[in-house]
Amino acid sequence: MNDQFRETEAGDRYAKAAFELAQDQGVLEAVHKDLATVKALLLQSAELRNFVASFVYTSDLKLKGLLAVTASLKLNPLTNKVFGLLAQNRRLGDLFPFLNAFSKRYDALKGIVNAEVTSAVPLSDEQLGNLKAALGKALGQSAEVSTVVDPAILGGLKVRVGSRLFDASLKTKLDSLKFALKRA
Repeated sequence: MNDQFRETEAGDRYAKAAFELAQDQGVLEAVHKDLATVKALLLQSAELRNFVASFVYTSDLKLKGLLAVTASLKLNPLTNKVFGLLAQNRRLGDLFPFLNAFSKRYDALKGIVNAEVTSAVPLSDEQLGNLKAALGKALGQSAEVSTVVDPAILGGLKVRVGSRLFDASLKTKLDSLKFALKRA
């Protein structure tokens, strides 16, 4: 796993503080939206991720670069202050863990569960909607679904919710059948 994506104690501490401050100031939704947008930018750009996590650049330079990239987004002032605090304390390298920890806190507050769905082919919007509804009903919570396409599973689905994996893939079923035939 890439070190940039690992969970860190510092990322969690800063996320807790920022989350509580955003709640106190009544800007939790705005800050969450800002941070989700920044996370999407980081996921799209390996260069930005590497720049922010690099030990080569000073925290001030990393902050200026991050704020320059996000300037057109018109971020909430609290979001910019959090980035400034991370830079001041030389913790911009923990930006991704901070974003993930903040998102987990938000999801827990809103009763949202995250699921990763692996399919052999891309799911249609209708299939994705039906899957979200079925997961929400089965889990008793709202479900946010991220999808991964892996042709190696041949067909069916794999659904990971937290540490639980529901594997209804054709590959797993065929492997089970092959194992059963070998034992017979």
